Amino acid sequence: MTPDVPHRTTASRATDRPGDESPFALGLLLRQAHWHAATVMAEALRPLGIELRHFAVLIVLVDTGATVQRDLAAATGSDKAGIMRVVDDLERKGLAVRKTVPGDRRARAVEITPQGLELFDAAHVAAEPLSERLVADLGPGETEQLKDLLTRLAHPAGTEA
Repeated sequence: MTPDVPHRTTASRATDRPGDESPFALGLLLRQAHWHAATVMAEALRPLGIELRHFAVLIVLVDTGATVQRDLAAATGSDKAGIMRVVDDLERKGLAVRKTVPGDRRARAVEITPQGLELFDAAHVAAEPLSERLVADLGPGETEQLKDLLTRLAHPAGTEA
């Protein structure tokens, strides 16, 4: 038995071509833009000895303070095993520590260390010129417009951030 697949007389197939009208084109462009941005930001982090996955956790810790591992996983789009590896790395590097959560002996909250905060600040300094290079082809006001549009896509109205 074959599934019902809608057919169009003029197929619009996803491609890498600018102007692609496929319903998948936006997703593909966002993915390509992410790869490009991630490559540029990884270049900024490499000399500091961390990867984007580490920096993503540091962002959450700076933003929210001590955070239980399950919430870190949700906030970074990671799974339980992945977040444990990242936190293990951060602990080994002295950038974060796990602490017990009062009232829940099984849960561990992760907290950024002073060394982690120092590295977090250094990462921003290192990323500034690369970030400017990332948007160099955009015109006046377009960087802010892009950020606004992406924010609205990532956090639609009526959904939790």
